[in-house]
Amino acid sequence: MSPFWVTAFLDSAPDHHQESVGFWQEATGYAVSAPRGDHDEFASLLPPDGDPYLKVQRRHAGADRIHLDLHVPDPLAAADAARVAGATIMADRGYIVMASPAGFVFCFVDHPSSRCPAQGSRVDQVSIDVPRAAYDRELAFWTAITGWRQRTSSVTEDFRFLGPPEGQPLGLLLQRLGADDDGDIRAHLDWGTSDRAAETERHLALGARVLAQHRYWTVLADPVGRVYCLTDGPAG
Repeated sequence: MSPFWVTAFLDSAPDHHQESVGFWQEATGYAVSAPRGDHDEFASLLPPDGDPYLKVQRRHAGADRIHLDLHVPDPLAAADAARVAGATIMADRGYIVMASPAGFVFCFVDHPSSRCPAQGSRVDQVSIDVPRAAYDRELAFWTAITGWRQRTSSVTEDFRFLGPPEGQPLGLLLQRLGADDDGDIRAHLDWGTSDRAAETERHLALGARVLAQHRYWTVLADPVGRVYCLTDGPAG
């Protein structure tokens, strides 16, 4: 069941989808593929030296979010195993739409991908931000369905990393939210860089804004309000 590739989808509300895509295209320096889907709602950000691992979706309704595609040889078999582990099957659209035990949306797909982009300064991790009451079950669930090894953090006990096998573009971080954050499970992107100050200035010039500064990461929001982090060095 372990995925051979993970894609992060930036799902945007319809009224600012194009603005969101424009920012992430400029920030990454990636081209945007031709649209696809029944309503031209999907597109890929195309790195020059590897397969896509960031994609975009214009939602028909609803707020911005991140969802994950887990690429597996047999989506139906993976979905059955994930259901046993606590997930819910939401839809079969040729790909299987799932929700984790706490309600985080992800999909099992079988699209082939194998060429990891160069490390450099880029998005290299997805943080799944989990309410405290759901954290232990959610961590166990993602460990089970990925088969990836857990690693503790030297910064805080509220972080657990799931490190992918060599050659995959994105790692996962399970973050336990604070006691005063009673919102739903959600996710944000982490952008690893060797020069956080310079990368911050570049993102600000593109229209992002700083929300908070921490010792090892900076929290930003893109022009439409999507929160993400710049982190010191490659994630994981």
